[in-house]
Amino acid sequence: MAGRISFQGELGAYSHEACRQARPGMEAVPCRTFEDAIELCRTGDVDLAMLPVENSTYGRVADIHSLLPGSGLRIIDEAFVRVHINLLALPGTPLDKITAAMSHTVLLGQCRSFLKQHNLRALTGADTAGSAKIVAEKGDPSIGALASELAGEIYGLDVVARQIEDQSNNTTRFLVMSRALDSARRGPGPMMTTFTFRVRNIPAALYKAMGGFATNGVNMTKLESYMVGGSFTATEFYADIEGHPDDANVARALDELRYFTSACDILGVYPADPSRA
Repeated sequence: MAGRISFQGELGAYSHEACRQARPGMEAVPCRTFEDAIELCRTGDVDLAMLPVENSTYGRVADIHSLLPGSGLRIIDEAFVRVHINLLALPGTPLDKITAAMSHTVLLGQCRSFLKQHNLRALTGADTAGSAKIVAEKGDPSIGALASELAGEIYGLDVVARQIEDQSNNTTRFLVMSRALDSARRGPGPMMTTFTFRVRNIPAALYKAMGGFATNGVNMTKLESYMVGGSFTATEFYADIEGHPDDANVARALDELRYFTSACDILGVYPADPSRA
């Protein structure tokens, strides 16, 4: 597939790997922030945007769930990327000469055991590949970077230690975003539906809104809440469910949800990634 896809970070970031895995024929466009990656897609400068939403070790990616509803973009696909963390250093540098490791704070939290075992000081960088770029530019052999092998290839660094992550199943889930909603059934497997909603100000509204999914046998794989507009009283919920809105049981559950909510917005309908199994 031709076209361009934006992501947050420098070339070699795990989001860049996600772009290569999910959309190998597209040009990956690095952006400084998540907002920049979203804006490029929203304005049509790129065709798609790749956004990380959660990591199996660290949890959800901060700010993404609050950015999605107001982005004007829709989810058309998901990608689960196995995150292999590597210690990168200047060519020829042995492990015992490295005293500090730089990376994004999220990645630093995913390999605490290795850092402790080798008495490496953690240095916070703006992102993973950006840290590799800084290590290459600084030329200080005592500082390494925690990043992907792809980042090492791009910035000319050696892999001193491979796959040092604390959890052997360390995986990040990404969402592929587009300007247009695609509700067509596609792929041989099941479909997923993501939506946001706000409950009405009535007793037990959330309990009643969720009841339709239970009684109709719809599996909800994610339900998260976050404040809206800095208010402690305005709460929006973000949910993922298995199924397509046209499935009879999903349609009934969504109808019941809307009865107890003041707002409900479908953010995306997309094939479930095979890694979910």
